[in-house]
Amino acid sequence: MALQWMILTYVVAAEAAIAFLLTIPSPKLVKSRLVSLVSLILQPAMFIVPFAAFQLLDIYWKNEHRLMCTGETCTAAERDRYEKSIYKAQRNVILCAGACLLYWCIYRICKYYKEIQSLEEVEKRYKDQ
Repeated sequence: MALQWMILTYVVAAEAAIAFLLTIPSPKLVKSRLVSLVSLILQPAMFIVPFAAFQLLDIYWKNEHRLMCTGETCTAAERDRYEKSIYKAQRNVILCAGACLLYWCIYRICKYYKEIQSLEEVEKRYKDQ
């Protein structure tokens, strides 16, 4: 059951590293190559959005059908287990939201960089005329 969360964690870490590489200052040639490489990876990496959405639905379903442990009938161990599962669910929600947010950020960074490149080319053509 924890395999999907491990995969999602690695994907979020990779997205964070890519976002960091895209935002650090670098020479124009390196930046354009990196943006073109990331742009090629973006479409196949889109799987993360429905995957994260499915995981969010799974968390919601489990939360709705979770046994409540709030009364006097619960032992201390059951209450601890219940609280631990709540904390894990909250952590996983943040992980899913982070995966979607980082994907969107990377997409927008690449799109903005491509727009800037096209505007620079237009400006260069006007200057050459």
